[in-house]
Amino acid sequence: MSPLPEMSNLPTIRSSRQASLPAWAFWQRHLLATVSEAALFFADRYTRADGSLVWARSEWKGMDGSDDAYESVYNFPLLYFLGGDAELLPLAQHIWDGITRQFTAYGQVHREFDAYYDWMHHGESSLALYYLGLAGADSPKTQERARRFADLYTGADPSAPNYDPARRLLRSPLTGSRGPRWETSEEDWAELRGIYSQYAAPFDDLPGLVDTIGDWTDPQFFAAVLPKFNERLAKGDVPINLLATTLVTHAFLATGEANDKAWVLDYLAGWVERTAQNGGITPDNVGLSGKVGETLQGRWWGGYYGWGWPHGGQTLLEALAVAGMNAALLTGDDSHLDLFRSQWDWVWSQGQASDDEWLLPFWREEDGWRSSRPAQSRLPIAVWSLTQNPDDRARIERFRGQAAWSSVKETGWGDEANAGAWYRFISGHAPDFPEQVLQSTYLHTVRRLEMIRNEPLDPQEWPPVSRWENDVHHWLNRNPVSCEGLVLTMLGAPMPIYHGGLLHAQVSYYDEEAERPGLPAHVAALVEEVDARGILLHLVNLDPMHSAAVVVRAGNFGEHLFTGVTDLASGDKKEMNGSGLRVELGPGASLRARIHMQRFARQPHYPLLVS
Repeated sequence: MSPLPEMSNLPTIRSSRQASLPAWAFWQRHLLATVSEAALFFADRYTRADGSLVWARSEWKGMDGSDDAYESVYNFPLLYFLGGDAELLPLAQHIWDGITRQFTAYGQVHREFDAYYDWMHHGESSLALYYLGLAGADSPKTQERARRFADLYTGADPSAPNYDPARRLLRSPLTGSRGPRWETSEEDWAELRGIYSQYAAPFDDLPGLVDTIGDWTDPQFFAAVLPKFNERLAKGDVPINLLATTLVTHAFLATGEANDKAWVLDYLAGWVERTAQNGGITPDNVGLSGKVGETLQGRWWGGYYGWGWPHGGQTLLEALAVAGMNAALLTGDDSHLDLFRSQWDWVWSQGQASDDEWLLPFWREEDGWRSSRPAQSRLPIAVWSLTQNPDDRARIERFRGQAAWSSVKETGWGDEANAGAWYRFISGHAPDFPEQVLQSTYLHTVRRLEMIRNEPLDPQEWPPVSRWENDVHHWLNRNPVSCEGLVLTMLGAPMPIYHGGLLHAQVSYYDEEAERPGLPAHVAALVEEVDARGILLHLVNLDPMHSAAVVVRAGNFGEHLFTGVTDLASGDKKEMNGSGLRVELGPGASLRARIHMQRFARQPHYPLLVS
């Protein structure tokens, strides 16, 4: 792997200062080693020589499944990017290739991309692609795929007519390498019917379905729902499709082509206009003609993954946040997040207090909102972490009971369990957070490894699963790799929004000697403070025998600019005007430094793909 293009003539700061070594530093290095070993063990256990997943099935029907396969190893390249084992990056690419061939044979994948599915699931499976790009995997192949996949959505690929440029809309909630899917079949839903039976029915006007769970496994119910789905939900655009902006942003980061940036901004602007025309509320459906409510009897709600079925409005808000964050990264202008902000504020204004929580409306129907759920802080925290805008911070400060956030949780689905705890720490509270979150991440790996060791080697002997799940989640539920504790401490930012966001960070690292991303051996890093002017970074060399050097980079995509650095112990200052800083640490030495930053001062790019 070649060195970073901006690495020549980096300013250097040195420290030989030895002090008591913090426990978090030992936990961080132990975690990097342990999780790397666990990833290799998982791959040896669950993948074949060709990179495909060990499975008892010779066929798999329907449009679901490949996303879960990619999710099973999606964070392997991220672990490498942070400083994990060097073997992880080629392994992650090999497994991605193997899964792609495997699910092409099953029928879900066509031309290396899902044939058709919704963008909540595309967003999940594409995380692996985004991390491979960030880590610099096989540059020419990554760039070629990034271009080809983005073209599926920008209108540049006529074999997949997903986009209507005149109306600035994607033409179905179900899109992919075969184009829009306007008519779904019984087979399309073969493996999804049990899963969707967890949720309320998508239509409240079918007989007997008001306030009930819709049992998709019931033949009579499914026979009634399928034609209504095709009639009402399969045609036209929905806000969840805004998650496609990440795929196109990924292409820009990999290739630097200006048309990708223009498409992201234009598509987002289309939804901004529809929101303004709808009285300030983002409609969750628009027909092929561009008319809101075209297939839903004029209703602005009721669309696929919209303000109701199946997950409620939180998923819609995720898509608005992700698209706004992509546009802000590409332009340096956080006003592109105003669509998310306006909808968050509107939903918040409809909420109500309940003890130490604020309940937000969850499901829109004819008579108003059907239910309420506790507000989740992770979206406003993710937005504020990117923008450092005081108004975004004010949205976080509205939350009640923030002291309870200090309690660290075992990482959960998508590694987004501890954004609130991180916010408490970065705000000057919860001083034990770094050690606790690293320990929690370690325990998660321990538990997953125990699951792996205690099950049969032969997939034919794996236990049956409930009607709500299916065995395509088997590997995902055993993946021992969690990067949450490492990202929160090392990069000073929360994990990506799981349904298709990019990993935005304050800083990242590069090992000059090994010519690869990540912290060098024996070096630990903690971002202790974050604000609009910069960060407070604590670096530790745990090797008592040898010196160490690490390059600190401004952001994950070279998007920020370092303007100065101050050694907090000595008071020494150095002016800067670049995106990198070399730090040399003596044996057992540490450095706490204030690094001043100008945010979004440079065109973003994947550091190892575009110079």
